[in-house]
Amino acid sequence: GILIPRMTQAQIEAITNPADGLTVYNTDDCKFYVYRDCSSNWVEIAFGTGTITPPAYTCGDAFVDSRDGQSYNTVQIGTQCWMAENLNIGTMITGSSTQTNNGTIEKYCYDNDTSNCDTYGGMYQWDEAMQYVTTEGTQGICPSGWHIPTDAEWMTMEESLGMCSGTGSGCSGATGYRGTDEGSKMAGNEPLWTNGNLDQNANFGSSGFDGLPGGVGHVYGSFYALTYITYFWSSSENGSDAWSRYLDNNSAQVDRNYYYKGYGYSLRCVRD
Repeated sequence: GILIPRMTQAQIEAITNPADGLTVYNTDDCKFYVYRDCSSNWVEIAFGTGTITPPAYTCGDAFVDSRDGQSYNTVQIGTQCWMAENLNIGTMITGSSTQTNNGTIEKYCYDNDTSNCDTYGGMYQWDEAMQYVTTEGTQGICPSGWHIPTDAEWMTMEESLGMCSGTGSGCSGATGYRGTDEGSKMAGNEPLWTNGNLDQNANFGSSGFDGLPGGVGHVYGSFYALTYITYFWSSSENGSDAWSRYLDNNSAQVDRNYYYKGYGYSLRCVRD
């Protein structure tokens, strides 16, 4: 398509000797105008009655991130629609560098190897993932129509997989390992996991969430535990830290805890 110049009413009026046929889009009234020499004025271009409505999105269908053309699988879990792959947007920087608010989405790849991002997705420090705001449920670096899940939204998903609700021992609102085999249900792609209680559980991979053992990016520039663990950020803070979820090859449960925002963790998005 073409992109007509977008200008305010004042900017349009300030054009000196506009060319005959010059077309602009008025951002004040959301209309197109064309300049006509024969009448020495700007004339609105009337809109027709036809419209194009994008097809409704169905969770379970893959979608394409228009920013970079990458395709992501999705899965319906209870009432929520989740990405079934780790986000992989951005430009790789080395693990020894800090992701900064510079207008470019930056990511870490395990061992500074882009092929690991192709498999496991990128790793992001919390501030970068959130795009330097602290609002729960913000879009952050997620695609349009998606957002970074809150701690409560993670709980909702876990409860949909069978975890008890509330703050009682082992329930969704508790800290540490909770539930029974919800971690195994959330994990996926068994050959990538080092064998343990997680992948040996009978319900391994049953949710379709397909969590992968992408390891962790450390604040001191190192990487560790590929094939053993994965962490996912939430958009919820706890003091100066942020809540996350943790899957471990040795446990079928899910760990809920808060960690320093400088770690490089994986990121999943949930649909608005």
